This record gives sequence, structure tokens and C-alpha cells, in this order.
Amino acid sequence: MSSSASPDTDLDLTVADTQAIDDCWNRIGIHGDKSCPLLAEHIHCRNCAVYSAAATRLLDRYALQQEDRHPNASTEADDEIATRSLLMFRLGEEWLGIATRCLVEVAPLQPIHSLPHQRSRALLGVANVRGALVACLSLVELLGLDSTAGGPSGGRIMPRMLIIAAQDGPVVVPVDEVDGIHAIDERTLSAASASGTQASARYTQGVLQFKGRSLRWLDEAQLLSAVTRSLT
Repeated sequence: MSSSASPDTDLDLTVADTQAIDDCWNRIGIHGDKSCPLLAEHIHCRNCAVYSAAATRLLDRYALQQEDRHPNASTEADDEIATRSLLMFRLGEEWLGIATRCLVEVAPLQPIHSLPHQRSRALLGVANVRGALVACLSLVELLGLDSTAGGPSGGRIMPRMLIIAAQDGPVVVPVDEVDGIHAIDERTLSAASASGTQASARYTQGVLQFKGRSLRWLDEAQLLSAVTRSLT
């Protein structure tokens, strides 16, 4: 039998650590006989400091075990290439990327309710996001894209809404497809930015190749500034 570590070894260590901690919530707490004098005050064990402290100890032990098994992990991390996270999405035929630091959430498509007497062409109306009405803007209009351009079709493609953190609060922008969040090498972005200085596309830092596509990397500062102007 091999002596190398396995998933079963990790499981045994986790179980051993769990057994070493007094799981009072299973004896006298919410999952036990409910005789704990603190239960009346905290209602549930998860609100109790004893429960939180036990969870913290268990996580600390697990972290120490991982460090013991991978002593060179921190050194390897120092040698990793610097990257930046971008959310890739599609509008019509065009693929775009925006820094995740200005992204709040990717949400399912919601009905958009138009507003009477609105002055901004980019303002589509408002959408209900978990009970709150949030302004909904058209990136197609803001970026000056071709609104008649189509794109790939298929049952697996699902339109989404991006919730973006603008200066005066979140705004919603509908998109045709979301590819996901990807870490891009900073050197690739620097090269794209340098080549994009001569680009005429609005709010664009550069253009890079990604998954065989030509992708516009959006300048989030300029874009968010335009979003704010479109709401005033």
C-alpha cells in the first residue's frame, strides 16, 4: 500500500480535528437537548461566540495542515505572473471585457420598465433587482455599437444583466452573453493598451486576442463617468 497522502488522509485529519473540538451545539445546543443556558439569548448556536470560535479553530488547523503539506506554496506564489481579472461579455457581434472591480454581480435578465419623458437615449428604464428599482442603461448606445448587429444563436446562450457599481449607485446593463471572469496577463493588457492609444472606439483601452476572438478592453473609469452623465 502506498504511503503517499490521499484525499482519504485529508478527510481523516479533518475528522480528527472536529472530534478534538467540543461540539456543544450537538449536545446541549440547537441540535442537542437545547439545555444550553445561552440558547435563549442567541436563539441559534451559529449566533454564539463559542460556535464561532470553534469554527475559527478548525479553519486555522486546516490552514496549518495545508502549509505543512505545501511548504513551498508561498514561494511559488511570489513567482506567479501578475494578472488582472476581466469579465468577458458579448453585445451583438462584439466581445468586450471590463475590470471586475467595478462589477457588483451578474444577474438573470429581468423585465425593463420604460420611463416617460426621459432625456437620455442610453437610459432604457428601470429593472427590479431583489426588490429595488435600479436604472437600466444600454451599453450599445453608450459605446456607439451597431444596434442591428446580431450574434451567435443557440439554446445554451442566455442573456444576462450586469450590475455595475457607478458613482451614485448601482446600474444595470443588459448583455447578450457572458463568457465569465478570466485572469489576463498584465503584459498582454499593457501591449493592448499601447496599441489602443490610436484606436477610435469609445471608452476603449485596447484590443486583445482572447479565445480566437478580438476583444475590446473597456476603460472602466471613462465608461462609469459616461454612465453618471447619462443619468443626470
